[in-house]
Order: sequence, then structure tokens, then C-alpha cells
Amino acid sequence: MKLGVMNPVLYSMSLEKSVEYLSSLGVQTIEIGVGGYPGKTHVDARDYLENPSKISDLVELLSKNNIEISALSCHGNPVHPDKDIAKQFHDDFINAILLAEKLKVDTIVGFSGCPGDSEGSKHPNWVTCAWPNDYLQVLDYQWNDVLIPYWKETAKYAKQHGINKIAFEMHPGFCVYNTSSLLKLREAVGEIIGANFDPSHLFWQGIKPAEAIKALKGAIYHFHAKDTKIDDANTAINGVLDTGSYADLSKRSWSFRTVGYGNDYDVWKEIISALKMVGYDGAISIEHEDALMSPREGLEKAVEFLKEVIIYESAGEMWWV
Repeated sequence: MKLGVMNPVLYSMSLEKSVEYLSSLGVQTIEIGVGGYPGKTHVDARDYLENPSKISDLVELLSKNNIEISALSCHGNPVHPDKDIAKQFHDDFINAILLAEKLKVDTIVGFSGCPGDSEGSKHPNWVTCAWPNDYLQVLDYQWNDVLIPYWKETAKYAKQHGINKIAFEMHPGFCVYNTSSLLKLREAVGEIIGANFDPSHLFWQGIKPAEAIKALKGAIYHFHAKDTKIDDANTAINGVLDTGSYADLSKRSWSFRTVGYGNDYDVWKEIISALKMVGYDGAISIEHEDALMSPREGLEKAVEFLKEVIIYESAGEMWWV
């Protein structure tokens, strides 16, 4: 495994300074946001495609600092019911594919997206229950009329341009948000679909990440190191479905934290061991979204924490047997 970082946390710095800083921390890989929700402050895929010298400069910068690209990130909602919004996200994703091809990167990280409840919808509609039966009709429309056809077509295009892995972050608010929904889309579209496994979105749903990892054996294509702290008192009163402000931490049922501040070493060692057990040996990419820590402090604490839990080397033969 390799220690990595998702770059939006460093948007206050230039790309060059960011890469040099990460190298100084011992970071080995970078996940680069090139569009969609992560933004394109460091690398705008369309701009780089129109100016190939920038691609060469990026490759040289990373090589000089001994950092590899683990994936390009383009989280968005290309199946948004507002056609203009959907097109913006779709165009960003297509440009991410084309830039990844130029960079010889085979993995794109993103969201599955979420349609509306019908052709005439204005906003996405995330279904969380099976009754009343209206919701099952909504799910049928979303999956069979919109989601599966869209990703079949986009996956076909991605394959034509050297992309082997579309890694969906299982994120509430989108159709792929847990283990079964990820596997459902993978079965419908093909093995190009896999998971960007981010425990932070699973902890608060009551999912045990190590068990989900085992269930997704062979389908984990990327990993985000982000933690979540459950507030037991607030959860006991209101449950985990929380629409309160992320900034109002004292009232929330859960909040995103830097790794180690939501769950301890034992939990993270179990997660890393489960990844190793199912054969995942890729990037452990830090995504820092902790409202209690500055970008630098949160990132540096995460780096030091993960250095203690990541399994870097192959186990080799069992010499003791």
C-alpha cells in the first residue's frame, strides 16, 4: 500500500508547492481533483488537454518529487435532472477520462449521481425507504431508465480511452451509497465499476467498514482515509439522519474528523488489515474535511497516524509454518 493525499485540502497553495510539501511529509501518491465538486484549482482537465505542455510539466513535477498519481477525481452528478447541471458534470467527467488517458492513469474517482423521481423533476431525489410503494417506483425509474443506461454508455467510452476502473465513492445522497447498491451497479454495468472505499460515509450509516471491505473483495479500486465521529448523545435523541449544518458540530449526530479522531488505532488497523486480506494494495488517500483542524494540522496528523497503520510491504512466505 502507499500513503496518498487528495489534493483539494491544499488549494490555498500552488500545485508546485503542494507537491513539494507532500513529498516532504513522505506522501507517495496524489489523487488530483480535475472537475466536479472537488474543483479544478490545481488541474483543470479541459485546460490541460488544450495545453499539452502543462501535462508534461505535471509529469515532471511529480517525478521530481517521487509522487505518483493514484487517480483523477471528478465527483459530480451527471444524471442530475436539471439537464444543464448534468451536462456540466458529464463534460467534466469526459475531460477527466481524456486527461487520465494522457497521464496513463487508469482510475477515475467519482459519484454515481442521483436522478430526480421522474422526467419532470428539478432536483435529485435520494430514496431511503421501501414504503410507501411510491419510492420503489422512483427507484425503478432512477436505476433502469437513467442510472444504468448512463453508466453503461460512459463506461464504454472510458474503456475506449484506457480507463479500467471507475471508482464510486459510496455516499448518501447518491444512488450508490452502500455495499449492496455498489454491487448492484457493478453487476449491471460491468467490472469497470468498483468502489472508492471511504469509511467516513459508512461509519454513520452503521456499517462496519472491515466487513464491507470483505464483501467487496475484488471491487475496491481506491481508498479514502477519512474518519467520522458519532456523537452518541445526539444520535440517541435524533438518530443518524442529520441535515444540520456541518459547522454546528455540537448539535450534529456525527461529524467528519481526521483519521484517529473518530475511531482509534484498533479500528483503523482492522480496516487496513481487511484491505490487505482482500488483495487491495493501492493508495490510502487522505481526504481531510475536519472542521476542528486547519488543513495543515489535520493533514499532518493524518499522515503520522496512517504511517503507523498502513501495511506497506508484501507479507511474503509464511516462514513460521
